[in-house]
Amino acid sequence: MNSIEKLAQLFRKFPTVGSRTAMRFAYYLAKLPKEKIDELISAVSEVKNKTKLCKMCFDLFEPFDSAQSLCPICQNSARNKNLLCIVEKEADLISLESTKKFNGLYFILGGTISTMRKDDMCHLRIEEFKNRIKNNNFSEIIVALNPTPEGRTTSVLLENIIKEILPNPNFKITHLARGIPVGGELEYADEETLENALEGRK
Repeated sequence: MNSIEKLAQLFRKFPTVGSRTAMRFAYYLAKLPKEKIDELISAVSEVKNKTKLCKMCFDLFEPFDSAQSLCPICQNSARNKNLLCIVEKEADLISLESTKKFNGLYFILGGTISTMRKDDMCHLRIEEFKNRIKNNNFSEIIVALNPTPEGRTTSVLLENIIKEILPNPNFKITHLARGIPVGGELEYADEETLENALEGRK
């Protein structure tokens, strides 16, 4: 295996990157001037060294100092602390934030359960999620997972966990409205669609 093939193999591990795209990335980098490659290496290293996971929502952020453990959203006193939105990944959080229609807090689950592989649960932040809802007084939790078979399976699991831990009859569990097409992903939905999905949740 030559160096270009090795690089393409690494790119194939990226989300949504197939073999052809991976090879295009590898050839593109091979043709770049050395200073551009050095710039890319420096940027990747900087991201790795300067970012950390928020201890509450598990979003990646760049702290002002080593003692900071909460991201700007979780630190913001103006956010609605009684409202929690569960998303699959960081890109979904960014998409919802871009609508400027949600003023609550988030929790990034880290994935979904495959309909065929129940052992996927070990990769999700289930215990962290349980602790999050035990230790906070949420009046509503929005389960904002993608409307895919995996997302629906995971949503059912989360609903059961929430009802077991928070049996309050006045407590609400809501889902995004069906403005997002079945099988689609929040990450790729436009802002208007996401706004309608948030406002029409039930």
